[in-house]
Parts: sequence; structure tokens; C-alpha cells
Amino acid sequence: MSQITHVPLARLEQTVTDIFVRAGMTAEGAAAMAETIVAGERDACKSHGIYRIEGCLRTIRAGKVRAGAVPVLTTDSSAIVRVDAAGGYGPGAFRCGLPALIERTRALGLAALVINDCTHFSALWHEVEALTDAGLAALAMCPSYATVAPAGGIRPLLGTNPMAFGWPRPGPTPYVFDFATSVTARGEIELHRRAGTPLPEGQALDAEGHPTTDPEAALAGAMLPFGGHKGSAIATMIELLAGAMIGDFNSSEALDWLGTTALLPRHGELILAFDPARFAGGRADPLARAEGLLDAIVGQGARLPSQRRFEARVRARADGVALTEAEIALLDRLLRDGSDAVA
Repeated sequence: MSQITHVPLARLEQTVTDIFVRAGMTAEGAAAMAETIVAGERDACKSHGIYRIEGCLRTIRAGKVRAGAVPVLTTDSSAIVRVDAAGGYGPGAFRCGLPALIERTRALGLAALVINDCTHFSALWHEVEALTDAGLAALAMCPSYATVAPAGGIRPLLGTNPMAFGWPRPGPTPYVFDFATSVTARGEIELHRRAGTPLPEGQALDAEGHPTTDPEAALAGAMLPFGGHKGSAIATMIELLAGAMIGDFNSSEALDWLGTTALLPRHGELILAFDPARFAGGRADPLARAEGLLDAIVGQGARLPSQRRFEARVRARADGVALTEAEIALLDRLLRDGSDAVA
């Protein structure tokens, strides 16, 4: 059995930051990447943790993302805050725009952060939680690259197109959900491929459009939207709002630009933020009313989304992140060799 090492969060975050600095990123950009990746490990979301570092470095090496990009913030008197990621990674662009988004939301009651020209690799719950920490509700979404067939179709056209929602709560954790609009995330299929295990039925098609449980065939074919036509419609909505509406790539265009799914997708992102108190207009306490609903859900024996993540977070903060020998060796190799490690 592989030995498990518990690595303190701060130490792991510094290691990941150093890896990206070695790859040519600015200190601030590298720190934003590390914060996002370590959050995935902290919350036991392995498909969005250190597993993602190799893909990030490979995309830098291929010249499809600018390692040293510095995001540019633009604001005016409107509710729209813009960040040009300048061809860099999304976490640094989000960090750049977050204070202005919070300020505009508090001033106007609602505001939007538009991120253009970024490369995205991460879960969105980390971003909506940054807004719930400020007492705001948030909705985030982005396209990907074309890996999902529309309901009734047989070829990739839509992205996995994740969407996340966050609602602030009085306690230490918000109400948060984050899911791909495909049946599963592409990273989960990749983990099945690495482990040599089959997919559950109903998740993917092969290159000829036939149902498959073989992760290799699924990666060469198409994933399916969750909920059939309903998930397909939501994925299309995200293409329209976070692609066409913000003047950025849709998933098909992102794949054409990359030419491969072996690299990370370049597109835009849309984050909407809401001030619950401003929307309530003094009629009631929206947070208290929300607690009544959430307590009723739990009172029936149901779990709220993200509860397993939050439980893992408590353990990781106390004990550190559990990493295998192979994961420790990977970090050592990436820190030593930088982007040469993924040549």
C-alpha cells in the first residue's frame, strides 16, 4: 500500500506557487493558481487538485497560454466589471476583478464580472465562495471546449460548461453547488482512464456515436449532457451567456483554436453577484428566510450540496492534505524540472 503523507496546506500552496513561478508566471498569478489547486485538494476534489498542474504546464509549453500575463481591469459607472486576462489563466484574472465586483454589487445591488481571453482549468465553487464570504450571492459559468454531444446528437458540440451558485449563510460554510452540465466532468473520465476502470453507463458515446463505458473511447468520442434535453438546454444557455454575450469563444471555437483536447480550454467567464439585502428591500431578512428553507431540507434527512467538501476541508485544515508517494514524487519532479517535466 502506498504511504500517505499529510502536507500542511500552507506548505503545499507554497510548493505549487513555486512550480508555476518556475514555469514563468508572475508571483501573483502563480499564487492565484496555487490557491485554486490546493483548494481542490483541501476539499477532496482530486480531479481539480494537483492532477491539474501537468495540464497547466503542458498548455504553457505549447504556447496556448501566456505564463507571464498580467490581467487588466476596466470599470465604469455601470454594473459590468471587465477583466482582460491577456491570454493568461483564469484564477489571476478573477482575483484581479474580485474587489471591484464586490464594490459594484454593494453599490448597485447586482453586478457582473466579465473575464475575457482566459484559459480555464478549475472548479467554479472556489470563485462563488469568495463572494459568499463577502455576504453576497453569486452565479458563475463558463463554456469549455466541444466534448459534449447535444441531446439527440452524436458529435461533440457543447462544452462540459460548468455552473456554480453560492448563497451566504451565518455559519462557517455557505450553500454552494457546482456541477458540469455534462453527466460527468472530463477530469473524472481521465481519472477512470488512469485507473483502468470502466465508466458508469449513460455517460459517453464513442467516436461512432455509440454508447460506451470505455474511458479511452469516451475521450475520443463525446460525453452526454446530464438530464437529457434539460442539461443540453442549460449547456446551450451557458454558451450564449458566457460565450456569445461577452464576445468570447464558444466551446466549438475554443476547440478549433486549440486543435486538441490535450490542452486546457481558452474562452471567457461570467460571474454574476447579488446583494440579498438590497433585493429584499427591507421586506424581510433574506438570510433568515433562507435558513428556514435549508433547515427544512436537512430536517428531512437530506444532505446539502458541498457538505462532503466542507467536511474534508475541516480535516485538511487540522491534519493537512493527504498525498500519496506518487503525488509527492510528481510535485518534486515538477518543482525540479518545471515545464520540461511535461515535454
